[in-house]
Amino acid sequence: MLRTTLAILTMTCAPLWAQEFQTQAGSAIVVDHNTGQVLLSKNADVPLPPASMSKLMTLNMTFEALRDGRLSLDTTLPVSTAAAAYGGSTMFLDSRDRVSVEDLIRGIVVLSGNDATAVLAEALSPDGTEDGFAAMMTDRARELGMMNSVFRNSNGWPEPGHVMSMRDLSILAERLITEFPEYYDYFDEREFAFDGRSPSNRFNRNPLLRLGIGADGLKTGHTQEAGYGLVGSAVQGDRRVTFVISGLETEAARAEESERIVNWSFRQFAEETMLDDPTEAVMQADVFMGEVPSVDLVPAEGVTLLLPVTGREAVTGTITYEGPLQAPIAAGDRLGTLTLAHPGIPSVDVPLVAGRDVPRAGPWRRIQIAGAEVAETVLGSALARFE
Repeated sequence: MLRTTLAILTMTCAPLWAQEFQTQAGSAIVVDHNTGQVLLSKNADVPLPPASMSKLMTLNMTFEALRDGRLSLDTTLPVSTAAAAYGGSTMFLDSRDRVSVEDLIRGIVVLSGNDATAVLAEALSPDGTEDGFAAMMTDRARELGMMNSVFRNSNGWPEPGHVMSMRDLSILAERLITEFPEYYDYFDEREFAFDGRSPSNRFNRNPLLRLGIGADGLKTGHTQEAGYGLVGSAVQGDRRVTFVISGLETEAARAEESERIVNWSFRQFAEETMLDDPTEAVMQADVFMGEVPSVDLVPAEGVTLLLPVTGREAVTGTITYEGPLQAPIAAGDRLGTLTLAHPGIPSVDVPLVAGRDVPRAGPWRRIQIAGAEVAETVLGSALARFE
């Protein structure tokens, strides 16, 4: 393994060092949507009870079913006795109801309906039960890279072993935003008076939607064990941030901490473009038995970082690759990784690829390489006699 360290860029901003944001949440993650850069991570990979924030996974499964035609928004579904029996936050459904998928979606997002999630779960479950749907959710989570999520039900009702990490919730939130824009407006809906059944329970619990800071989603959660949490997202200008917090002690603390995080994310970072020419070599790496002795390592794409506006420490880059590289090599082959580091942000990995083809050496070139190696060995032996 070869490792080379080099300075990529020296910042010339204000002469203060970036300070890590001190969150009151027990666990948290903040992700910049455009760059995928993690701006803050605190206990982000610890599996924890997610409460109603796990309803986002039921919505993901529902949106997938809408996309592939297993459901439509106007499909009506029956309400089982088991679904109607759920307490906590509900749509106040009963077993005589048949409810449209669209109303169930709105009932989950706005009213946080435990009964609504169970209705959709039973409709999509391979065996018609909520338990079967929970197992299907867990399998799907693994496929999406959510490795710290295990579901025991569709809605986050307290049950041993029902857990998600904050990073998994951020992966899920980013997926809902990116993959299902046609349904994302539901998350910004402030009020849903389903059938007039509970006028006092018609408002979205997301405290950010009313603040005029660009917030447009996604889901709150609360149980005694989990505390108060929120999966949130907001847009200001050309930037979007997504964040997840959990473990707050009160509803007011959740609202205050969420607003603090949004303000910090937009005000304390600025985009800096580095390596903007993806054809420009970061370094040259030796190639064994190639028609040419080296190959340019270039970034797979241009790199834009969010950097603290209060820092001027150099951004450093560490290049790691297995060397010497073996010919043949095709342009675009992944050959290494450039890890960018700055005191104010978690490190960022940038794939490095071959800038050109390097065919395997022909017979004459191989003879030249072998001759050079023999000459080097003989010279080394001769010099050793005089030591």
